[in-house]
Amino acid sequence: MASAAGATFTVLFSVSVVFVLIGVLGKAAGGKVASSDVIALIAFAVLNYLPTLVILTSFISVLMVVTRTYRDSEMVVWFASGLSLVRWIRPVLTFGLPLVLLTAGLSFIATPWAKQKSSEYVERFEKREDLQKVSPGQFKESASANRIFFVEGVAGKSAVVQNVFVNTVDEHGTAVIVAREGVVSNGPKGERYLVLKNGRRYQGTPGQADFQTMEFDSYSMRVTQRAQDLEAEHEAVAMTTMELLAANTNIARSELLWRIAQPLTCLVLILLAIPLGFVNPRAGSSANLIIALLVFFSYSNLVKLVEASVKQGKSAFALSWWPLHLALALVVLGLFAWRLNLNHRYHPLALLAAYKRSRNKKD
Repeated sequence: MASAAGATFTVLFSVSVVFVLIGVLGKAAGGKVASSDVIALIAFAVLNYLPTLVILTSFISVLMVVTRTYRDSEMVVWFASGLSLVRWIRPVLTFGLPLVLLTAGLSFIATPWAKQKSSEYVERFEKREDLQKVSPGQFKESASANRIFFVEGVAGKSAVVQNVFVNTVDEHGTAVIVAREGVVSNGPKGERYLVLKNGRRYQGTPGQADFQTMEFDSYSMRVTQRAQDLEAEHEAVAMTTMELLAANTNIARSELLWRIAQPLTCLVLILLAIPLGFVNPRAGSSANLIIALLVFFSYSNLVKLVEASVKQGKSAFALSWWPLHLALALVVLGLFAWRLNLNHRYHPLALLAAYKRSRNKKD
């Protein structure tokens, strides 16, 4: 099981990293995140996927091992030795319980921390001065949507940029400013100023009587009214578990329900994989894997539906977090009973075979 888990997790993790890499690089290219934060944002995003990857890895690993024992006729020897399918529960739990605990740790601690840090990185970039957001060689619109910047290069690691172009639209009309370099400075009250040096300013429409042009050695324009404070209230997904328990809102309760569901889902699915792994040795084993994926995604979507119901206030948290998991646990018990009593006279397959025999006698 550990060997199968290693191979499965490697494949799933690689796919997730590529998927996240494409998304984060797309945001960086579009100017939505800082290029220097790409590696950190990829790490945070992958950490958010880890609970789901661990759940799917544990489920597929147990299913593949059980299916292989049926396919290689090893299960025939198992049953012929007087051992029951229930004897699989102990080794499966020995393998799966550490993964359940790992899922719980990721869900309750690591994932909220990663979402919080990711939000801080994005928020910090959004609240940086307009000039510092600009990537060399790209046009960038300001946060107020009335100013467009273009810089040709950045001088080292400082905030000094070279060959600046600024287009501003205000109540006085359109103004175009070009300068050899620019830098952001602080005012006495915390306001931010963009100081341009060695440039020209064009105001109005060329050819009109009110068109103005001037040269300057130093020109200052205010970028922000006051220094931005990065402290903000985090969303529920970025709140710690203790904060969720203290909060009395539907959004906080729905997020808590999702975190509780992660380890419970992992536990139920690894037990479900034991009876679900049955396969006819003469047939292929790919059908089991397809069914397993359908079960996993259906289970996850049902949890999401319950979470949305709690978030919208349609269901109470106390009556919503456990019924779905209990229902699937009963399905697991039913499948075990199905596999353990194949030779019972009242087993559905035995009843179906008896019905076919009676039909053949009549014919």
